[in-house]
Amino acid sequence: MPSLPVTKVLRDRTEDGRWTITLNDPDRRNAIDPEVRDGLIAAITEIAADRDARTLVIAGAGPAFCAGADLPAMFNRTGRSVADIRADLHEIYDSFLRVLSLPIPTIAAIQGPAVGAGLNLAMACDTRIVGPQAQLIASFTKIGLHPGGGCTWFLTRTLGPERAMQLLLDGGSVDGPEAVRLGLAGTLAEDPLAAAHERAGRWAALDPTLARDIKTSVRMATTSDLATSVEFESWAQASSATGPAIQETVARFRR
Repeated sequence: MPSLPVTKVLRDRTEDGRWTITLNDPDRRNAIDPEVRDGLIAAITEIAADRDARTLVIAGAGPAFCAGADLPAMFNRTGRSVADIRADLHEIYDSFLRVLSLPIPTIAAIQGPAVGAGLNLAMACDTRIVGPQAQLIASFTKIGLHPGGGCTWFLTRTLGPERAMQLLLDGGSVDGPEAVRLGLAGTLAEDPLAAAHERAGRWAALDPTLARDIKTSVRMATTSDLATSVEFESWAQASSATGPAIQETVARFRR
């Protein structure tokens, strides 16, 4: 009996709306080839359409999170124009950058190397939980490539221009503990996937509108001035003040 084809992108949803996407090509360190690219797009599209979605955890099967783009698939074609290569790159970029548009909290569970586009996929999530063996690797210059997929934006925004420049020009890497120290990741955990699911469970238990508005508010704070943030907060806080949780708290003060 022939074996069933292996799906390179797995998706799972719990009854309370907690989604997990797992890159599932461990023999190739979960590199983003056309099948993985299309699988990511399909999975994120489905999650975006799920009105009851609460959280998303992104993980990689095996010892690596993601080895980045499949280089032979992308660049082992002679005679192609810069415009043609650029068009293909945008398709790869789209597969992970669309994580940014999800309104729900997103968590990357990074147990091993996250290289190039894999680093970008992790950075597109709202927060990252890294293991002791994690490596965040921006090795573009070591193979003669300019960084892509938002890498310069992610790293400059997180590290500042000087540290980002050093890491990118060196084609360097940051291990798990150093990633937390520098702010590239929020948490170091022995089992990052288990820690990610635990955190997702806590966040999924929040009122979904509250969680989404906090995500919007944090995003806004990175691009807007104080007045804009305060204006949104005043609306979101007033809206949340009509909910049952705060009303129950207020009622306790009346007793």
